[in-house]
Amino acid sequence: MTHEFSLSGADGTPLSVSDWWIDSPAGEGIVLMHGLGEHRGRYAHVARFFNACGYSVRAYDHRGHGRSGGARGDVSDTETLAQDARIVIEDFAQQLSSKPLLLGHSMGGLFAAYYATRALSPLRGLILSSPALRIRLSGAQKLLLQILGAIAPGYGIPNGLDPRYLSHRQAVVDAYKSDPLVHARISARLLRAMLEAIEFTQTNAPRLRIKTLLVVAGDDHLVDAGGSRVFFEKLTPGIGTMHTYPGLYHELFNETGAEHVFDDIRAWLATSLSGAGGASQN
Repeated sequence: MTHEFSLSGADGTPLSVSDWWIDSPAGEGIVLMHGLGEHRGRYAHVARFFNACGYSVRAYDHRGHGRSGGARGDVSDTETLAQDARIVIEDFAQQLSSKPLLLGHSMGGLFAAYYATRALSPLRGLILSSPALRIRLSGAQKLLLQILGAIAPGYGIPNGLDPRYLSHRQAVVDAYKSDPLVHARISARLLRAMLEAIEFTQTNAPRLRIKTLLVVAGDDHLVDAGGSRVFFEKLTPGIGTMHTYPGLYHELFNETGAEHVFDDIRAWLATSLSGAGGASQN
C-alpha cells in the first residue's frame, strides 16, 4: 500500500512524501533520495523491489523538485537539504522503531553520503547509486557559477543533463522527457551546495562507520564515476562494497541490465548487513 502525505521541511517548506509499507509497519525500512531534476515517483519499482526484500520504504521529493515546495532546482544551502533529510528520516525511524537504511541516486546519492558521513541520525546502512561524488565543470561553467553566485544565486539555469544518457532503454528516456514533474533547472546555490557536500563527504569518508554499498555505472556521462572510486578507497576496510557495471548508463535501476544491479543489492542485504565484510567487485 502506498501512502502519500507532506512533512514540513527545515523552514516550513512542504516536502512531499510516499511510504510503501509491507504487511507490518514495524521492522526493516529504507529511505530513498532521488537525483537532480527528477522526483520520487520514478522509484516506485525500486520501492516494490525492497518491499519484496522485506523492507518498508519511504521516498520524498527534495525541495524544489517534484511535488515539494520551493523554487525549481534551488535550495538556500547544504544545511537546509541535510535538515530536510533529517526530518524525513527521523520521522520514518520513529514509525519503524528501528534504524532505517538510506539509499540515494546521483545528487541524492551525494546528499545521502553527506548525511551519513555527518552522522546526523542513526542509520543501519547506506546504498549509493551512481552518486555525484565528483562532477565535471568546464571553465565557462565555473565562471558562470561565480557570476550568478554573486548577482542571482537563486536563478535557475539549464542543468546540462542529457536525457539520452540516462538509460539504453528508449522508453525510459522518452518517459523522462515527457514527465511534467521533471525539470532541467539548477541554481548557483544548489550547485554550490553540491560542491560543498562533495568536499565534506570525500574528506570525511574514513569516518563512516556503517556498511556501505556503491553501485556505479561503467559508462556514466552525467557524473564523474571516478568520485565513487575515490570515496570507496577512503572507507575503512570492511565497511564498503562496490560494484561497477561496464557499459551501463547513469540510471542503473532503469537500465537494460537492471536485474544484475538488483541481484547485487539483494545479496548485499543478505550478507553485509548480517555481519559479513564487504569487498570491491568490478
